[in-house]
Amino acid sequence: MTLRTADGIDLEAELSLPGGDVIGAVALAHPHPTYGGDMHAGLVGLLPDLVVDRGVAVLRWNFRGVGRSSGSHDGGVGERHDVVAALDHLAGLDLGVPTLLAGWSFGADVTLAVDDERHDGWFAVAAPLAYSGDEPPASVDERPTVLLVPEHDQFRAPAAAAETTTGWAATTIVTVAGADHFLGGRTGFVADQLLDRLA
Repeated sequence: MTLRTADGIDLEAELSLPGGDVIGAVALAHPHPTYGGDMHAGLVGLLPDLVVDRGVAVLRWNFRGVGRSSGSHDGGVGERHDVVAALDHLAGLDLGVPTLLAGWSFGADVTLAVDDERHDGWFAVAAPLAYSGDEPPASVDERPTVLLVPEHDQFRAPAAAAETTTGWAATTIVTVAGADHFLGGRTGFVADQLLDRLA
């Protein structure tokens, strides 16, 4: 399928819907495009297989300039429009269930920077938290923000994540024991954490 952004970019996307009851929906953003990230990369490619059969609708897309998406990489700024386009589509489905903005790595940072009233919180996995200047909307919003931080993350370890997010509203940090940034063998744990937030 194709999503259209407010600034005229067409995004290649995939929607996975449960066969039965839907308990929640997730807009799931992929890791950094310039390092090979796309909607099938690593955790983002694996997670739908673990949650769709358990009632979670998952919408993934390729950020601008990736795969068959038009446009070009915009350093995480224009990509915020891409996340909003995903929310537009999920809102149009009128599922009547909680909706989370979720992402891994670069995708986590982009989702944390999106200010939109149509979702129920953030689920950020291995977010580098690479912000300069103004903190992202998630830092002051009262909707729940969950940060899953791998114990051995190469870009933002748990202690550094806690320091960076000191004072953030409604924010919980969950350490993923034994994992590094790429979360090998820990996708099941991430899926369980996601489902807990939608139950």
